[in-house]
Amino acid sequence: MPVKITYFVHGTTTDNEQGLATGWAPGELSETGIEQAEKLGLLVQDKIFDSVFCSDLKRAVDTSHSAFEEKYTIIEDARLREANYGDFTQQPSKDFKADMTKWIDTKYPGGESYRDVENRIADFVNFLKESYEGKHIAIVAHQAPQLAFDVVLKGKTWEQAIAEDWRHTKSWQPGWEYEISD
Repeated sequence: MPVKITYFVHGTTTDNEQGLATGWAPGELSETGIEQAEKLGLLVQDKIFDSVFCSDLKRAVDTSHSAFEEKYTIIEDARLREANYGDFTQQPSKDFKADMTKWIDTKYPGGESYRDVENRIADFVNFLKESYEGKHIAIVAHQAPQLAFDVVLKGKTWEQAIAEDWRHTKSWQPGWEYEISD
């Protein structure tokens, strides 16, 4: 039986509002992000999840607790972290994210590559396949892990996943669906 995944992104952070890339820094939800997290729980209140996972970075943890804490136990997992931007952490994202394809196989200085994120997500997918067969899982995380899910589960290349990222058109939605099958 397949594992169903509904993927949510964390609420807007103060770094997002300032045009900074948070990477592995904790990140604080802004007032807008707090409102988004609270509304998310209402938007998906009719969905039933068997488990809720989130990145162990503060902004994802805070979003998860605001949206789901009253109904679910939240499981933090470091494999769901954003890409480690290394030296670019909390620097203007426009300075290095204009061509994200540059970092597919090349590590950010002092950080990791998108291929590293893909490996983390592939490991997480294998864990879900082994432990959550037939279940519906919610995940709250970040941009790079979501793109990695597109690569690992939907067969996209990194170039495709980056080019088709909903963030380019600001076409947010309350959850993206993925499935792990044999």
